[in-house]
Order: sequence, then C-alpha cells, then structure tokens
Amino acid sequence: MDNPVQILGPDGRAITPGRSKPSMLAGSGISPYDAADIFDGRTAAWRPYLWSPDAQLNLYRDRIVSRVRDLVRNDGWAAGSVTRTLDNAIGANFRPIFKPDYRALAQISGNRAFDATWAEEFGRAVQSAWRRWANDPGRWCDAQRHLSISQLMRLAFRHKLVDGDALAILRWMPERMGEGRAQYATVLQLIDPDRLSNPYQQFDQQAFRGGVQVDEYGAAIGYWIRKAHIGDWWAAAQAMTWEYIPRETEWGRPIVVHDFEVERAGQHRGGAGILTPVVQRLKMLVKYDATELDAAIVNAIFASYIESPFDPELVQSALGDSAEINQYQQLRSSFHDERKIMLGDARMPILFPGERINTVNATRPAANFKDFESAVLRNVASGMGLSAQQVSNDWSDVNYSSARGALLEAWKTLARRREEFAQNFAQPVAAAWMEEAFDREDFPLPANAPSFIEARAAYSRARWMGPGRGWIDPTKEKEGAILGMDAGLSTLENECAENAGEDYEDVLDQRAREVKAFRERGLEPPTWANLGGMPSRQTVQDPEEE
Repeated sequence: MDNPVQILGPDGRAITPGRSKPSMLAGSGISPYDAADIFDGRTAAWRPYLWSPDAQLNLYRDRIVSRVRDLVRNDGWAAGSVTRTLDNAIGANFRPIFKPDYRALAQISGNRAFDATWAEEFGRAVQSAWRRWANDPGRWCDAQRHLSISQLMRLAFRHKLVDGDALAILRWMPERMGEGRAQYATVLQLIDPDRLSNPYQQFDQQAFRGGVQVDEYGAAIGYWIRKAHIGDWWAAAQAMTWEYIPRETEWGRPIVVHDFEVERAGQHRGGAGILTPVVQRLKMLVKYDATELDAAIVNAIFASYIESPFDPELVQSALGDSAEINQYQQLRSSFHDERKIMLGDARMPILFPGERINTVNATRPAANFKDFESAVLRNVASGMGLSAQQVSNDWSDVNYSSARGALLEAWKTLARRREEFAQNFAQPVAAAWMEEAFDREDFPLPANAPSFIEARAAYSRARWMGPGRGWIDPTKEKEGAILGMDAGLSTLENECAENAGEDYEDVLDQRAREVKAFRERGLEPPTWANLGGMPSRQTVQDPEEE
C-alpha cells in the first residue's frame, strides 16, 4: 500500500490528525478571541491604530468636514437627511417653557412662598420677556441682526449635524440699546466652527486641543478663534490672527457656548457629524446613480441606427482605392440628403439598397439598481439615526405598523439629540439672558428671594419645545392619547408637546376662548365643551382649603 499524502505545517513537520493550535502561552501569538486573531486572512491586515480621543479627530477634522459639506451641497440624499433631522428635532419654533425649580428655591431660601402657584406666575412673566427678546422684529438678539433666536438655534444645530460643532459667543452690547432699539444688551453671535483652531496652526499640546484651551483636568477654560475664516482671501491678515476668549466670566456667566457629540472621555472637539460614518458609501452611491443616469441617457439618444454593408474607411484601408465602392458611398449620401421626408416633427427613414435599421436594447437602469440603492440607503439611514423611509422619502413599501415602529425608533434618537442640544447650547444662552432680565424686569419674587447668581440653575430651568412627533394614523394615535390621559399614564402637557409641539396652557386658553365665542354667538358648543354636569368654577373647592 502506498504511503498516504502528508500535509506539512509552517514548521515543516507533518500535521497529524487531532493536532490543535498551540495556545497563546506557547508563544504562538494566536488569541483566544477571533477579534484579536492576526493570522486569519480576513483580519490579518486589519490593524487600526489606537488613537487618543483628540488625535483621532483633530488631525483629520478639516478633511472630513469639507467632504461632508460637499455631499450636503450636491447630493439630494445627504441634503434631505440633514433637513429632515433639523425639521424633526428643532423645527421652525424652538423655544423654552420656563419652569423654575420652586422646591430647590424654597430649600435655599427657607421661604415657603416658593410654591407651584408662584412658579406658574414667574414662568409666565419670564416667558413674556423672552419672547420680546427672541422674536423682536429688529433682530437685536442676533449680532448680525438677521435671525431670531429660534432661527439661530436651528443654524447652530445644523452646524452640529454637519460640522460636528455648534459654537457661539454671547456678546454684551449696551450700545445697541435705546428707545425703539434693543431692550437687552445680551447678543448671540454664531461662529463658524472652522475658526476654532490652535493659534498659528500649531499641533495639539497639553494646554490646547483643536483650539480649546484646557486646564490640568481637561476642562475647557477658553477658546482660540480666528478673527476671520481661512477661506476669506480679502481678510488674509485677520485669518492668521487668533483671539483668546474665556469660557465664562468670573461669576459664571457663559461667554462661549460650545456643543458637540461626545463619543469618548477626554474629547474636546466635534468634527464627526452624522454623515461621517457613511461618507464613503454615500459618495459611491452618488457615483453609481450618475453612471446609471448617463447610461440611460445614452441608450435613449441612440435608440436605433442604420447599418451599411460597407464602411468607407475600413474598406479603403483593406482594398485600397475602389471606384465602385466610392461610387456606392456617394450614392448613399446623396440618397439620404434628397429624401428627408418628415411626418410632423419626426423624420421617416427611407433605406438605400443594402442598408437596414437596428435598434439598441436599453437595459438601463440595471435590474438590481433599485435593490442596491435601497440597501445602501438603509445603511446610510442607520448610521444617521433615521429611518430608511425618512432618508429616501419613499413610503410605498411599508404599512402602518412598520412605519410607526421605524418612526418611533428614529424619534428616540431625534428626541435625545434635541435634549442634548437644549442642555448644552440653548440652556446656557437662556441663562445668560435671564441674568440680565433679572436686573431689567420686575419679575414676581417673594421677599428675601435669593439672587439669580445664587440659584442660577433653579431660576432658569426650562423645558425646550420643538416640533411634535406627529401622527401616521391620527384617529388611532389620538384615541391612544386619550386613553393614556384617562388612565393617568400621561398628561395633557406631554401629549401636546410630543404630538403637536404645543404648550398645553396655550391649548387650554384657546379652548376657553372658543367656548366663550360659541356661547356669545348663541351657538351650541361642540361635544368636548360640554362639562357633563361638572360644578361651575366658582363652586369647585380649592384643595388647599380642605
């Protein structure tokens, strides 16, 4: 019997059945984790560097952001995704509902006059003053005097989505105040994140990272901001001049407001917007779409052609000068010049002897184009925290349950992004404005109330309102909202905020005005206005009097 074939291992020795891989302890370098295996052909060349939080981003920030901006400018998928995220998280009217922490104020001051009744009265007064500042037609709240506060918030959030950073300076400009002019000296100036950089383009150091000055614990204490954008050729000198701006005043009033998505401990800059993980795939999809479109246009233009038995240049090079063939080609040319018969705007083809018409079989777009595009868009949607339908704007392949499930998952991400932006960017702006408003307005305050600086967080606490979640099936979802409120599982405030983006007190006030208008005109109020035998307002006993 012949000797069996032997398989030799890397050491030149025969591999025997049952011979297992040597353990890592034997010095083989093989890990018990597949994720750490350096010999598997699928991962052998995959050895990414272990970057620090700032080093992995700050060195490449400009390149990443420029590519993302190019996609948002020129690609409909990218532009639409950013717009839908903005519309769902911030909307057109992003505003605070001030709800002071009266329990904390009562504890700080020892004054029981800080109660829910006072909190409602105080919140209404602050709300009115905020609207005068935020929505002034003169746009005095904006350093450029162009946008309202809601519009400034939307633009700042757009910078965070695309560039990774939302950056602003709270200016103090009393020179703008006067009769018919600004009522407050607090002014918000948005800063393009490109201007935040290390002075004189130095590499990151212990003291500053990506333009952020830090202390020994890594806390931001100031910011280095160019006086002009590097792309402003007419301001080259200012573009190479940096201004150091402290984070806050000595008493804690914010000067620079900086918000970004924190992904690792010790991170000091953004730069990785929502499109960063999918830039490569989205760019490839753009190229694929353009290629398919070009091919389809070519197929449409060259729908048919006339085939001749002779090609003049090919025949001449093969057979030399031939009077018969030359005469034949001249006759073909004269024939087509003289017989241009038109039927309306269409020319009727008349063939010369020996010619025939061939058609082009248009196979564009490719049969798998739609499936491939959908797969890429699902990948893109997952990376951006949206549903695939929101990215593609195609709802033809989903039913109510799947659409609602997808939107609810996307809503969690959108609500989280709104809340983080509200706490990190919008709330410091509101607190800085309220500090000035405390001095200029006559807000209702009990005796011996603590100063604003003593209880900044308690006085300025607010719930930020954006657009509502909306409905897919209004009947089903409104019925669910009613059941939730009747069972005590939800409140009118929550339902108005989540579904309509409205303040419940404004809704109640409007309903009261509508009921009164019905009765003044002698009309029967709608069914929801029927109190159902409930006692009148004057006979309802105050709970505090029981």
